[in-house]
Amino acid sequence: MADRLNILFITADQWRGECLSALGHPAVRTPNLDALAKDGVLFTRHYANAVPCGPSRASLHTGMYLQNHRSGTNGTPLDARHTNWAKEAGRHGYDPVLFGYTDTSQDPREEDPESPWLRTYEGPLPGIRPVCMMGTWPTPWTNWLKENGHEVPDDIRFAYGHRAPGPEYEDGAAAPRPLVYAKEIDDTSYLTNRLIGYIAESTAPFIAHLSILRPHPPFVAPEPFNAMYDPETVPGFARKETHDAEGAQHPWLEHQLGRKLFRAPANEKKLRRLKAVYYGLMSEVDEALGRVFAFLKETGRWDNTLIVFTSDHGEQMGDHWLIGKCGYFDASYRIPLIIRDPRKAADGARGTRVTRFTENVDIMPTMLDLIGAEIPVQCDGASLRPFLEGREPTTWRSEAHWEFDFRDPADDSAEKRLGLTMHQCTMNVIRDEKFKYVHFTKLPPLLFDLEKDPDEFVNRANDPEYLPVMLDYAQRLLSWRMNHDEQTLTHISITDDGPVARPAARY
Repeated sequence: MADRLNILFITADQWRGECLSALGHPAVRTPNLDALAKDGVLFTRHYANAVPCGPSRASLHTGMYLQNHRSGTNGTPLDARHTNWAKEAGRHGYDPVLFGYTDTSQDPREEDPESPWLRTYEGPLPGIRPVCMMGTWPTPWTNWLKENGHEVPDDIRFAYGHRAPGPEYEDGAAAPRPLVYAKEIDDTSYLTNRLIGYIAESTAPFIAHLSILRPHPPFVAPEPFNAMYDPETVPGFARKETHDAEGAQHPWLEHQLGRKLFRAPANEKKLRRLKAVYYGLMSEVDEALGRVFAFLKETGRWDNTLIVFTSDHGEQMGDHWLIGKCGYFDASYRIPLIIRDPRKAADGARGTRVTRFTENVDIMPTMLDLIGAEIPVQCDGASLRPFLEGREPTTWRSEAHWEFDFRDPADDSAEKRLGLTMHQCTMNVIRDEKFKYVHFTKLPPLLFDLEKDPDEFVNRANDPEYLPVMLDYAQRLLSWRMNHDEQTLTHISITDDGPVARPAARY
């Protein structure tokens, strides 16, 4: 394995796709990621396939659409029969390791009834070896803080948002309150330091998954990142005048805006503070990754390490009066993707930008392709290798697709309010350069003319002029689902001469 690639697979949680200074964002500064894009390939139309974290990461790690892996909510078990990039890399001789979390809900049929993984949705991806596992419970970090004499809340889950004393920005402070911990010892620095330590001791080619919480809430950043962006001057919000005006677009949106956890605060100063800190956390992640990249260069690993940087999903951050990730708006699904391929074959593509539609289901096939491992038939995505080598694929998708499953086995409020069964709490989305079509299982559809209405305010589904467009996109969505029905064994036929297999192209 001496000549094999290393892989550093990085996810930064809840990072909106436009939030890179390389893309001309009016506020966010990300110099280290910009430099990575200049030495690699920046994918400008990259999308998550589901939200929230668990379903999205199930697609990211298995290469499968939600309709096939069916882990539709945080806590829905991921069927153990599905493979993933870590299992496949392990079969190829690697030891995949984890720093952070994968939010994989374990298949209860494979676990002992007393297994601790049956009491949390934040289990590890099968096939990966946790070296430093941190999610809701940041135990390795908080233990380290205690050992080094730092105060930790009694409930360690609150360490992520443990703010310094004093007033908040909306109460008159000059800047948002900082995290009580210095940037050198906060969760982002701790996790990246653990990764660097692991790589420093590695003698064999490695595959490491660095899964950073930030810029995911709580929106509390250490100094100086808490004050890096002025809340008064951050970009405004794409929204209608009031919550009620926004909710009139669709019954699901009206319902979602009635939920406290998803309704953006009405206090403008508070919402601007959240956005400013969100950007600050991004810049902190960028600085931490800069240290990792510098270490790879200093130790001679840079030219043999494939680096993948992306996110699990985006963040509404006040757009359409929503906070968090949900529904059908681009803000929740468009995410960054930068891949730096160290091979000579990729030299001609360095610094290029790909404008074709790419999705998180493409990440697993890409990593496996570049280490010479077979891509399982289960994968709905395709390898991005042609783009990395400056080639145009023979065939490629012409739109992005995603799904949102808003069922909640523990809460039937959506069902009661919208007149649905639990299994009808779903929507599918198809989106290209011109239009976005949203199909609900048992609610009215939505159609947006993105060229005229990029912020998705005007539903054209009932406009007679758009009926041909509606029919076209509804048929395209149906064809997409049919083309991507789960097909793990469908390419195999049992014959008199034994099994015959013939994998087919997806596009």
